[in-house]
Amino acid sequence: MSATSTSFPSADQLPPDDVIFGSGSAMDAIRQKLDKVAGTNIPVLIEGESGTGKEIIAKYIHQRSAWSSGPFVKVNCPAIPATLVESELFGYERGAFTGANTGKPGRVEAAGCGTLFLDEISELAVPLQAKLLQLLQDGRFCPVGGQEERQVDVRVICAANHCLQKEVEAGRFRQDLYYRINVVAINLPPLRERTFDLAQLLEYFLQQHSTRYCLPLQSISLPALSLLKSHYWPGNIRELENLTKRLTVFGAEEVITDELCGTNIVPDVPAQIPKSGRMSLKEVTRQVVRDLEVKIILNVLQANDWNRRRTARALDISYRALLYKLKDTGLSLPVEKA
Repeated sequence: MSATSTSFPSADQLPPDDVIFGSGSAMDAIRQKLDKVAGTNIPVLIEGESGTGKEIIAKYIHQRSAWSSGPFVKVNCPAIPATLVESELFGYERGAFTGANTGKPGRVEAAGCGTLFLDEISELAVPLQAKLLQLLQDGRFCPVGGQEERQVDVRVICAANHCLQKEVEAGRFRQDLYYRINVVAINLPPLRERTFDLAQLLEYFLQQHSTRYCLPLQSISLPALSLLKSHYWPGNIRELENLTKRLTVFGAEEVITDELCGTNIVPDVPAQIPKSGRMSLKEVTRQVVRDLEVKIILNVLQANDWNRRRTARALDISYRALLYKLKDTGLSLPVEKA
């Protein structure tokens, strides 16, 4: 997930299983796999698009593990400045750098006897990947500026919003670390492949937000539900939750239906046929495909907080190719977030 996660309840207040997993066979298979590995210290790698609920699955594992009485500590790797990641993760000793007047434990130590959740692990710098590998191998680490190693009992769960194997092939992620964290892989399907769960998710979110904001419980009409099922959902469950927040606050279904009508990825065709009554099918098709590509790129950009590099990886194209396509659109885009 991104720095802003879905507002599902905390680890000790997870939604009911039928809300988390829905009614589809893919999510049911994931639940069966999770129930088998939760009680062990086997490393788990959760992969899925941004907003599919990777943090919720990590909390589900934590809650059913031998480390459930300990803390659940999340580290959003790209949200921490590169110069601070090592000290944030592993802590530092007094005098380790200018201004370090006292020592400070890192998140690894804070997660002791609990679970350390490393979100977007692919963003971790290669030198730190080696240090993480040592932690996974023998449970030992050394704070910044420290001389002696420390031992910690912690379960590590990692997540990535795109295929980590491709990062290994590109040389951006250590192969030995990949195999260490990928003992059990969980691949979460996007919401557009779980539209049969939309009604249940909508009901859950609407109830949650009605209680949270002390506002009347809203409902969704059948036409609106049909529109929701036809949406591409680039932001997945997070996008759905944000829609239900707006519906709860404004109390008008049009708030979300008008928005979806403007963003659904439906190819447009020419509004008028030339006076000659003829048109080039090849040219029309080329334009429709180009317009569809632009809409897909914009939706994925928005889902990734306008971060170009993450968007390129999500679309499985090169960063340079994405920049070329964006330049070709001539659109003025928002500033990307870190």
